[in-house]
Amino acid sequence: MSIASEPSTTGELPTSDQQIQTELLSVAGIRCAACVQLIEFRVSQLTGVESFRINPISQKAQLRWDSARLSLKEIIQSIVDLGYAAFPANQSLSEYQAKEKKITLWRLFVAGFAMMQVMMYAFPAYLVPVPEIDGDLTPDLDRLLKIASLVITIPVITFSAVPFFRGAIRDLRQRFIGMDVPVSLGILLTFFASSWATFFCGAVYFDSAIMFVFLLLGARFIEDNVRQKTSAALSVLTQIHPTMAQKLPNYPSRDLLISCRADEVQRGDYLLVPAGEQIPCDGELIEGRSECDEALMTGEAHPVSKKAGDMLIAGAVNLHSPLVMRATQVGNDTQLANMIAMMESASLEKPRLVALADKHASRFLFAILVIAILSGIVWAWIDPDRALWIAISVIVVTCPCALSLATPGVMSAAIGQLAKFGMLMTKGSSIENLANLTHVVFDKTGTLTYGKLKLVNAVYLNSIGNQQGDLDQRKKLIATIAGMSLHPAAKAIADGLLSLQSQSPVVSELVIKHSQELAGAGIEVSIGEQTYRLGRLDYVNALSQSEWQIPSEFRNKSVSVFGDQEQVLAFFVMEDGLREESAAAVRELQEQGKVVVLLSGDRQDVVAEVAQQCGIVDFQADLSPAQKHAYILQLQQQGAIVAMIGDGMNDGPALSLANVSVAMGQGAPISQTRSDCLLMSNRLSDFTFSMELAKKAYRLIRQNLAWALLYNVIAVPAAVLGFLEPWHAALGMSLSSLLVVVNGLRLFNLKPADYELPVR
Repeated sequence: MSIASEPSTTGELPTSDQQIQTELLSVAGIRCAACVQLIEFRVSQLTGVESFRINPISQKAQLRWDSARLSLKEIIQSIVDLGYAAFPANQSLSEYQAKEKKITLWRLFVAGFAMMQVMMYAFPAYLVPVPEIDGDLTPDLDRLLKIASLVITIPVITFSAVPFFRGAIRDLRQRFIGMDVPVSLGILLTFFASSWATFFCGAVYFDSAIMFVFLLLGARFIEDNVRQKTSAALSVLTQIHPTMAQKLPNYPSRDLLISCRADEVQRGDYLLVPAGEQIPCDGELIEGRSECDEALMTGEAHPVSKKAGDMLIAGAVNLHSPLVMRATQVGNDTQLANMIAMMESASLEKPRLVALADKHASRFLFAILVIAILSGIVWAWIDPDRALWIAISVIVVTCPCALSLATPGVMSAAIGQLAKFGMLMTKGSSIENLANLTHVVFDKTGTLTYGKLKLVNAVYLNSIGNQQGDLDQRKKLIATIAGMSLHPAAKAIADGLLSLQSQSPVVSELVIKHSQELAGAGIEVSIGEQTYRLGRLDYVNALSQSEWQIPSEFRNKSVSVFGDQEQVLAFFVMEDGLREESAAAVRELQEQGKVVVLLSGDRQDVVAEVAQQCGIVDFQADLSPAQKHAYILQLQQQGAIVAMIGDGMNDGPALSLANVSVAMGQGAPISQTRSDCLLMSNRLSDFTFSMELAKKAYRLIRQNLAWALLYNVIAVPAAVLGFLEPWHAALGMSLSSLLVVVNGLRLFNLKPADYELPVR
């Protein structure tokens, strides 16, 4: 949970901005789009609430409110008053969900058992009706069977159907029409009308009422499982948040150390961060000197030197020495929490077809009730004995279960199937974008290639100075500098040089005075009076003001250059193998009519060779992260729907802009947190499969919505004209719901052509 802003120590009142907080809530009990509309509308009306949005699939709500005017407890209570359960998202719902699932199964069992019994009692009336209508069933036996049906139906009405009645009462109290209102009307009217007919003669429809309850409960049980599967797929986003912290309440004394949860830290607290631990919040380094892995936020996976006065980022890992920090941003105000909130917010987006259906759900329900009432009034003039049953049939047959199940079933099947074959979806709306892509943009290193560089040649050009002496000492110096970076090229150089040395790279007589790494360029280190650079050719040349060029025989290779203020001293040639499936994946995308583009920060000749091997005509080299971003923006301005695939070292801005962003599973955490999809298998063939599956999923969603609409267009006139009895309506409604669920399950039949191959 978020922590309220700390009062100003100067006596001034904090600004309103300091009181605005965000919170992620879990909301249980949501059944349909009308439920979402009701909760969002009522909470948004509370004084102090700026925004409130619910994802009905994950049942998570993103809240933004002014804590100076309204407490979180009051907001949660307002949701509870509506008849739903609400919890802070950091509290587990497993116990609540387990209890609800157990009760739901009992309700389903009672309704199913009663349905079988009542069907047995109703069966003779259909086959051998009473003598008044030329049957063999005696009136006494007929009444006995009706009374037995009534007795068996009572537990269904008083226990199994209770969730519908509670929902209807809740909606009516709020002057809102939800799906539970027509459902409850249909159940109660059928029950009481049949009860009257039991004692005063007439047809009874206890079997229809029980069947209606049973099928609705079954549909809701399926829908709950759909939500839980989808929610589990999305929960991976929050697993990166730090959980524990160590307070120093008597700082500068360290005589007392208190362990606590990270969400209990307040602004101004002094914290001890041991080596190897995550930094629990944003803050200022007060004491100590170390390096921190900030790959989660910066994208460039390398340690960042930290000294007193520097800022620390929540979620970063302290690599070497213990640090003392003062908390400045805590809870949901940290950069990491904001990033996670952005991802959760992105998951609230829905395909446009779904949003359109949700928008009109409440209006549809209201229209159905009006039609049912008018039908009853008209038939009261035509045939009073049939008026009530026709009104009931209209309500039951148009119950929007098919409409509410049209999307969640397909989405759950799509997400589950994609996850099974290596693609983890973190944004539901990306299904629609994947289905309509026009351009696919690839990064090179770590995407089309494996991203595992190997040193194949080291060339030393000049003496490094008297103090280094022999060649072995030079190699140790370069290996030491390369080892300070986690960039793939630097790691390849360090590993390659270490394999040639019998000793560890130690330059003990020299003191490293300064080190700095520039994302996408290289690393600079000051040792004694000398400054060295290791990285791109232009970066190293800028230090020595030289115009040295890589020899022509190496210009189609990945090369890193090493030099000082005077000259280039060495260069290192590396190889990065092309993924086995890269060319085939590109070819398949092109056959599907997609425009494939390669954007890379590597040299022109290296990028050109990879593009040629993959059959890519449109490629750009020597691009900075900002230039990649600008290129994708230009495509979008021309009307393109763009997917960006990258490993994330320099792809964060481009990934955040693309219509569909795909991060490789071995990529940097920043790319994964900014992406709609995670290609956990690292196989590009699984990406092409995801596009095929997305197309089919989007097509099935449209089919389901079209069927739900067509069904109601046909069923409503049939019910109004008296062609449907209540049991016909219940059966039609149930079959309609079953159809959209089964249609969504067709996605499980779709598999990659090479799915039996092992994942690399």
